[in-house]
Amino acid sequence: MLFIWFMLAGFIFLFAPQNLTNKFQLAFARIFRWPLSIGRNISLSARTSQPLTDAASHREYNNHITNLTKWLEQERKKVEELQRLRNRTPLKDVKFMLADVIRDSDRLHSELIINRGKKHGLRKGQFVLGDNSIIGTISSVSFRSAQVKLVTDPTSKIAVKIGRLNVSRVMEGAGNNSAKIPHLSREQHKVKIGDYVYADKKIGLLDDLMIIGKVEQCKRGAEPLLWDITVKPVCDIEGLNSVAVVVMNP
Repeated sequence: MLFIWFMLAGFIFLFAPQNLTNKFQLAFARIFRWPLSIGRNISLSARTSQPLTDAASHREYNNHITNLTKWLEQERKKVEELQRLRNRTPLKDVKFMLADVIRDSDRLHSELIINRGKKHGLRKGQFVLGDNSIIGTISSVSFRSAQVKLVTDPTSKIAVKIGRLNVSRVMEGAGNNSAKIPHLSREQHKVKIGDYVYADKKIGLLDDLMIIGKVEQCKRGAEPLLWDITVKPVCDIEGLNSVAVVVMNP
């Protein structure tokens, strides 16, 4: 009976004049406006919140993948750099600790700050490579960072050998991206512009000669019997983004 009554009501609305049904619809909307508005808000929030959540998750996932890809790329470059260093250096029983330069050298080219420290096995005095050449030594170390004193620092003193000369001298930093080799006799030692300068061996820190610079100027010194030798690093220190610390195997 209920079904029949609803059927009859439906036919009445179907064949009733349009102006009458419009009035009925407006009256129905006014009477049930509040519950209808609540239902509409709930429906809209349910439809919009889910896509926003999905979009946020998608962005987060994409960012994670992008970060991971960049990290893998950097690690691959480090592996390639380590392999290149091992193949191109004469050092044996040595490992290289790659480090990023986190503070550039100052105006006088005297120091660098790198992002490796005691935690990574670094200690004072270790040699630092740039472009496969000696650029300085570790002068101070903290837990996660270290300071590199460049060979051009006015307080830097490194034992070196020039070209084929079988004599060791101390090279002193002179600032301005250069260094000096004093106290070398002009009569006993023949030096010319372009001769390579090598860091001398040092027990526990360097077990073979490694290039450090090139003679840029060679002239009569303040004392006529001595050379005035200016050395230029063979590495573009200003353009360095990363370095390698020589860590000898005990």
